[in-house]
Amino acid sequence: MPVLFDWEFATDPYPAYAWLRENSPVHRTRLPSGVEAWLVTRYADARQALADQRLSKNPAHHAEPAHAKGKTGIPGERKAELMTHLLNIDPPDHTRLRRLVSKAFTPRRVAEFTPRVQELTDHLIDQFAGKGEADLIHEFAFPLPIYAICEMLGVPREDQDDFRDWAGMMIRHGGGPRGGVARSVKQMRTYLGELIHRKRDDLGNDLISDLIRASDHGDHLTEAEATAMAFILLFAGFETTVNLIGNGIHSLFTNPDQRERLQASLAAGESALLETGVEELLRYDGPVELATWRFATRPLTLGGQDIAAGDPVLVVLAAADRDPERFADPDTLDLSRSDNQHLGYGHGIHYCLGAPLARLEGQTALGTLLKRLPDLELAIPPTDLRWRGGLIMRGLRTLPVRFTVPNG
Repeated sequence: MPVLFDWEFATDPYPAYAWLRENSPVHRTRLPSGVEAWLVTRYADARQALADQRLSKNPAHHAEPAHAKGKTGIPGERKAELMTHLLNIDPPDHTRLRRLVSKAFTPRRVAEFTPRVQELTDHLIDQFAGKGEADLIHEFAFPLPIYAICEMLGVPREDQDDFRDWAGMMIRHGGGPRGGVARSVKQMRTYLGELIHRKRDDLGNDLISDLIRASDHGDHLTEAEATAMAFILLFAGFETTVNLIGNGIHSLFTNPDQRERLQASLAAGESALLETGVEELLRYDGPVELATWRFATRPLTLGGQDIAAGDPVLVVLAAADRDPERFADPDTLDLSRSDNQHLGYGHGIHYCLGAPLARLEGQTALGTLLKRLPDLELAIPPTDLRWRGGLIMRGLRTLPVRFTVPNG
């Protein structure tokens, strides 16, 4: 049995997940927080669990005492009264809220936002391109999705740096001041509530205004629901994209043949390999290692294991997406992989609402970076890279790079 959740595991969890898939595919373990949960590691079981309505997203179904419930979600969300968002609720409330929000978060809106994402990407690269070196996490992968989602939500530009500070505290997890994540969540919640209140009198062409307008047969989002929804769109939308970009660049560094293929394709003005490539990077070393919490509402059997009512269940997307029963040569990065129904965005009714925006940001960021800085390389030994501790997300703390300063 491999050791789980130590620093060696965080650096490369895939050998441990391979052992679990083979020997204990639905595995009960004690997490670093002290909570006991089931880990689901095979693709078929994972896909079943993600769509199984007997597994609730509502922490109220957790069998442990109430004090333990705070260990199974976003720190501070309960005290900040942010529990009524899509990651914490089930049908029929989930169905109602998702239908309302989907009206505001359409593919058309994402398509209209494409030029702005390109502008943000170029602006961020401009800021470090003349130095010949950069930390691609802090100077590129982190600010890009923060500014993008702030603009989509309608956060005024003069307030966006506050969001960057709050998000920075949240992404550090245990690395910042004690209680810093919960304080940042509370500050963000207070700000969003005030912004929604102001926008009710001055609706614009932005996502928060659309949330306020959203209605379905006379059924409107309450102010508390709109605040929680704006919060989770930002929270779920920025760290996943930070890690998609950071992990993706790292994977290209460690697979130079695939990087060369992609750069040749981009140089030829093609987009097909970039599009399939981002999907493959999501499968190979994606930003979300474990899907968010689920709780059994009644006894059930999954992967041959009997799970009791109230037990937490965590679907290990990183393990499922390297299952050899589903993917040929799963530990090989193949940017042209066509049969690639990965679970990086989830499955079922909780499939990621922001997937189109994440794809846009990932394709724009990686494609632009490789075209503008073609000789980009890691500036430190690969063994010196450190991965952030945390249960749900997988991402690098820093990604120092160097490159030739472009002419002009």
